[in-house]
Amino acid sequence: MTGERPPYLPGDRVPDAEIEQMIRVDHAGEYGAVRIYDGQLAVVRHGRARDEIRRMAEQEARHLATFSELVRSRRVRPTLLQPLWHMAGYALGMATALLGEEAAMACTVAVEEVIDEHYQGQAERLGDTDPALKHTILAFRDEELAHRQRAIEHGAMDTLGYDLISGAIKAGSRLAIWLSTRI
Repeated sequence: MTGERPPYLPGDRVPDAEIEQMIRVDHAGEYGAVRIYDGQLAVVRHGRARDEIRRMAEQEARHLATFSELVRSRRVRPTLLQPLWHMAGYALGMATALLGEEAAMACTVAVEEVIDEHYQGQAERLGDTDPALKHTILAFRDEELAHRQRAIEHGAMDTLGYDLISGAIKAGSRLAIWLSTRI
């Protein structure tokens, strides 16, 4: 697929291969989110953000379980990059938490802003092709936006170097999405 425009007309059924890519990349993304929170929780042992991080981690674990089931039931090959996301997600979580609770929350804001765009784009491409998958994606998008809002309420924007941290995490998230869709 090239650019933002799908290779079919509006109203056409989304090809099965594209739906498989959606499930593959969403599974990888939820796996990465779980690992980010695992890394943050390894560092943030106390403090006002700990409980919030744990709540968000629990929701991400439910998202991952849903996409793991979709991978299994629809026989979708997971990304071959999962070992990389295992290490990279944990490292990102630890690194941002080591910078402080606000930086950990800034990580959540950056990731969730990219995921918002990503899930919205998928829902638009799906149209009426796969209502169950679209419903799942939109429900998870709403929860991801709630994570973003809670992270802002916990001081994400107060992070020293917020724009730099946010920009780097967003670029990394977009690259991870691009790679996981293809590999």
